[in-house]
Amino acid sequence: MDTVLFVNQLLNGVQLGLILFLLAAGLSLVFGIMDFINLAHGVFYMVGAYICATVAVALDSFLLGFLVALPVTLVMGLAAEWLLVRHFYKRDHLDHVLVTFGMVLCADTAVKYLWGPQSLSVPLPAWLGGQIALGGITLPTYRLFIVVVAALVALALWQVIARTRVGMMVRASASNEEMARALGIETRMVFALVFAIGAVLAGIAGIMVAPITGASIGMGNQIVILALVVIIIGGIGSIFGAFVAAIGVGLIDTLGRAYLPSILGVVFSPSVASSAGPSLASILIYLSMTLVLIFRPSGLFPPANR
Repeated sequence: MDTVLFVNQLLNGVQLGLILFLLAAGLSLVFGIMDFINLAHGVFYMVGAYICATVAVALDSFLLGFLVALPVTLVMGLAAEWLLVRHFYKRDHLDHVLVTFGMVLCADTAVKYLWGPQSLSVPLPAWLGGQIALGGITLPTYRLFIVVVAALVALALWQVIARTRVGMMVRASASNEEMARALGIETRMVFALVFAIGAVLAGIAGIMVAPITGASIGMGNQIVILALVVIIIGGIGSIFGAFVAAIGVGLIDTLGRAYLPSILGVVFSPSVASSAGPSLASILIYLSMTLVLIFRPSGLFPPANR
């Protein structure tokens, strides 16, 4: 086995897993606390990428694009929750799906109207565009940057949820909304805050991915499906479960795409193996979710109240 290739693919898997965690954490909090299915979560992922790309191109600064995109996604999250989402909390899950799917269609159309149908590329500064040699293995600087930033965000989120008063109110609202309201917690503000934090986390994920894939219309629609798989495997409402499941899904997808074609090539022709390998890697992700649903329907690390 090529050690350099394996380490690079391992890094790619961890990077994908952390991006999925940023998406899944906000989605899991919204689903776990408000019992709201938000198919429009990928919209904030797309908006973060587009705002970052626009500012980075205009001012020739990726970091400025990063800093501008965060408050924009925060405000959009608060606006979406206040104007639309909060009116559907007590409604059926089918209504959640319909209204958030409508939000996706409106957002995709708005992005096409504002930025056009072409994708936007994000220029990276020179210090992020190179490579770093670690123990004889060369790794892309920007992918290491993604891993470090996403890991710090994940650690900060866990600290806020587990160690702060705000986190205590979030956990109380998730456990028993009526009791939390009786104790003086303004649950509507908590819900709005959770939804906005989820939007910011999705925006950070979009910002991180934009220099690699570019910002494109509908870019959040596919990855939000993987985020849903992550929260089902990890346990709805569990930040730790989302983290573990996201890393696992990222590694399965990346290592599967890298090595399954060569494994299948032992039995099948090279053309069949190269086309079937990536598909089989995706199948393994959904097979893992199926096995979790069979043996642990609440997920690997469900919250105590579930």
